[in-house]
Amino acid sequence: MTITDVHLRELRYFLAVAEELHFTRAAERLYVSQPALSKQIRALERQLGGPLFDRDRQGVALTPVGTALVPHARTLLAAWQEGREAVRRAREAASGTLVVGMSTSPGRGGLLPAIRSRFTEAHPEAVLRLRQVGWEDPTAGLADGVSDVAFVWLPLAGEERFRWVVVAAEPRLVALPETHPLAARERLDFADLLDEPFLALPDTGPELRDHWLALDSRGGRPPVVGGEIASADETYEALVGGLGVCLVAAGNAPLLTRGGVVTRPVDGVTPSCFVLAWRADDTRPLVEAYARAAAEVGLRET
Repeated sequence: MTITDVHLRELRYFLAVAEELHFTRAAERLYVSQPALSKQIRALERQLGGPLFDRDRQGVALTPVGTALVPHARTLLAAWQEGREAVRRAREAASGTLVVGMSTSPGRGGLLPAIRSRFTEAHPEAVLRLRQVGWEDPTAGLADGVSDVAFVWLPLAGEERFRWVVVAAEPRLVALPETHPLAARERLDFADLLDEPFLALPDTGPELRDHWLALDSRGGRPPVVGGEIASADETYEALVGGLGVCLVAAGNAPLLTRGGVVTRPVDGVTPSCFVLAWRADDTRPLVEAYARAAAEVGLRET
């Protein structure tokens, strides 16, 4: 084992449990699911070669190994936060670069180029850099500070930490293999899909995972999860492989309908909201200017 085996996220998760001494409360504080938190703690324990917590019916307590790790974890996380802020300030002063995060291309009839055009017209000196972020992070880099603004889907976990403007409100369609019996219909009702296995997003974003599983439209019936997906390519392969069906925003349907997959309108589910988001405490003029351009283009396009 080397020090590089341990990630800052694992230390952050460990400290939350160490301070709460309760896995559920720690998960709520971190805006992650309790199973995802437990999985990360177990991984850290394997890397360190010993248990960090004693877990029994009476509760959770730090082991001697966990107690020894606490002050060092705090020091490392505090140092990283200071370093990240120093880098951010230096980057702003040096270049005026704005990092735009996204999980998939916004597409939607040239939305991104239109926003860029409006933004650069007002700020020709600014540098825009696009950053692709995996679906494991539903904030597309905002939470970790690697993105300054990001195109994301609502709902956002910990929404009080963010501000956003809606750039597109779209119906949710159902994507399914073209050989599926329901594919012969021109339109479906969500009630027709309640017993179908669904493809689910990673559990690192439980609010968004629940949204795309349409938990609010199931009348309390739990979904059947046929597989987990973390990219458009994985989703397509899972669909053609018959692992399940999934809901998809109308604007993202072209990412999946490449052959062997079809989409159908579905009644009984609410629309999806695609937004440009940023951190609530980030009041830099470039962030506000990009958000303004996104609001103008989004309103015009929708």
